[in-house]
Parts: sequence; C-alpha cells; structure tokens
Amino acid sequence: MAEGGIRDFHQAKLKAASRLGIQDDASLPRNREIEDALKAYQRLFSGPEHVLGLQERRDAALRAMAFFADFSPRLVGPVLDGTADGHTPVALHLHAEPAESVTRFLDEHGIPAEARVRRLRLDRQRTAEFDVWVFSAEGLSFDLTVLPPQCLRQAPLSPIDERPMRRASRSQLEALVALERADAIDGAAP
Repeated sequence: MAEGGIRDFHQAKLKAASRLGIQDDASLPRNREIEDALKAYQRLFSGPEHVLGLQERRDAALRAMAFFADFSPRLVGPVLDGTADGHTPVALHLHAEPAESVTRFLDEHGIPAEARVRRLRLDRQRTAEFDVWVFSAEGLSFDLTVLPPQCLRQAPLSPIDERPMRRASRSQLEALVALERADAIDGAAP
C-alpha cells in the first residue's frame, strides 16, 4: 500500500497473500493493523516529503471546507488519519438535501467535476449509494461524497474497522493543523 498506491485494504491483502502463497484468510492481518503498519512505514521511510505532502493536502482541505461551508463539510480518509501519499485525493463528506444542490453549486462556480457513485454502510444493516464528485484544483484531486444532512449526526461505517468513520469539521482540522505545526516547531528547537 505504501509503495504501490493501493488504497483498498482487501485488494492489498489479496495481493500480499498471493505473493506469499497464503491460502488461509484467517492468517491475514486486520485492516487496523495494516493502517498502523502503514503509518509506521511512512514515519520511517517517507520522512519530510510525507509531512510536507500531508500539510499541503490538509491546507487545501481547509480552503475547500471554507468554500463548501454551506454543505457542512467533514474531512475523512487518509488526509485526516495521516496516511495520505502523493496520489491521495482530499476526501470530503458534504451534507445536502437534495444532493443536486452540490451539483448546482459546482456548476455555478465553473468547477468541472466527474460524477461517480459510492456505496457506504450507514450501519450494520443498511447500505446506500451516494453521489460523488471528483475534480482537480491547486494540483490536487478532490473527492466529494454527498450525504443527507442526517448523516452529520451519525457517520457512515469505516471500511477499515466497521466503526463510524473518523471525520473532522473545519475547526477540528484547524486545531489538528495548529497542533502539528506547534509539535514540528518544538521538535526542531534545540
């Protein structure tokens, strides 16, 4: 996942199992274990480039969240959890009813976006498909999933651990960025 750019845990497990000749799925690591190992790998081997790329994506996420403020944006995924690489899009959940209001907003601002659909688990019993808009800005990719407003209270389940997705509002992301910058300054001080 760190070197090949694979973001799908199941696909990465199958590829690794095939390379190692493992037939038993029970012996494969859990998604959370893979995510923890990926973070450790990036800390050890990616160094300053990883930190700068992550800061760039988080700063871009803050600007995008300000731009999409009317849709109560939440940052999700690798840019939030710190595992983003050079190919990772900034993933936001937008909340709108109807979902077409995001389409109109993109059109009104002249943002050419590609439409997609994403299937998410809302809870252990319910799964639904949601509109997704993908576009590029500032040399980065953005991935916007449009959810109904009631999903602000209850995040969809994470494909990593089947718990509600970790999400951050703009103010939460600002606090995270400020904390990390303060830690970086403290770490650089003699």
